[in-house]
Amino acid sequence: MSNRMVCREASHAGSWYTASGSQLNAQLEGWLSQAQSTVKPARAIIAPHAGYTYCGACAAHAYKQVDPSITRRVFILGPSHHVPLSRCALSPAEVYRTPLYDLRIDQKVYADLWKTGMFERMSLQTDEDEHSIEMHLPYTAKAMESHKDEFSIVPVLVGALSESKEQEYGKLLSKYLADPSNLFIISSDFCHWGKRQRFRYTYYDESQGEIYRSIEHLDKMGMGIIEQLDPISFSNYLKKYHNTICGRHPIGVLLNAVAELKKSGLDMNFSFLNYAQSSQCRNWQDSSVSYAAGALTVH
Repeated sequence: MSNRMVCREASHAGSWYTASGSQLNAQLEGWLSQAQSTVKPARAIIAPHAGYTYCGACAAHAYKQVDPSITRRVFILGPSHHVPLSRCALSPAEVYRTPLYDLRIDQKVYADLWKTGMFERMSLQTDEDEHSIEMHLPYTAKAMESHKDEFSIVPVLVGALSESKEQEYGKLLSKYLADPSNLFIISSDFCHWGKRQRFRYTYYDESQGEIYRSIEHLDKMGMGIIEQLDPISFSNYLKKYHNTICGRHPIGVLLNAVAELKKSGLDMNFSFLNYAQSSQCRNWQDSSVSYAAGALTVH
């Protein structure tokens, strides 16, 4: 390796999760040991990207479905929280660091994606500021540790895509999703509820009972639509309820990729395996973020 290799540092280690490799390993092992592998092997998973204290246990239910013996490439699609993007962006880095071990970016796939003209380049600063991809790196490293020298990653930062753009990226990525040696990780939290300036979302259906039950009902309605693998129904749900699902565009790209593969007769199934909330909202001063973990399998 030359000294010039561009590395993305684990910029959220020590704040969003522990920077200690041994502590992190023990935490991830603990959470994974509590989850069941019910729909293995996953071709794609949806999992949250908050601090591990909030969502580490939930994410384990998705990562438990990963089969490291067949996975050779891990695509990680995360939403952009800090930089306005109308397309998708690729990293300038060659290596992503984690407290467990370093992950290599697949330069061949990156080169193929560049050739399409559909991607822009994010700066290293943008990459390191963003947490939506990074929060999946330790879990990816842990899930893949038995084959750690045999896989690469393909991080993609997903902008605020229009429906037609979600369809375009879905079509483009569908050929990769069709390959059993590829795993897609879709990074998304679910409802961000509360009056606080950064959420500004207080949908409440009183017929559901307490506020947190209304939030759960709203999220589970969206999760049920995702399980139907229908991108148009998901778009319509978002237009109707404006649920603050921060990874809605990566989810939209996945649903469109699945829709493309269904045309060629590929039978796929998605099921959610876990749901959690950071706290239970009971009054208008409260706030919470919801988390869901699920997996896509091919029959």
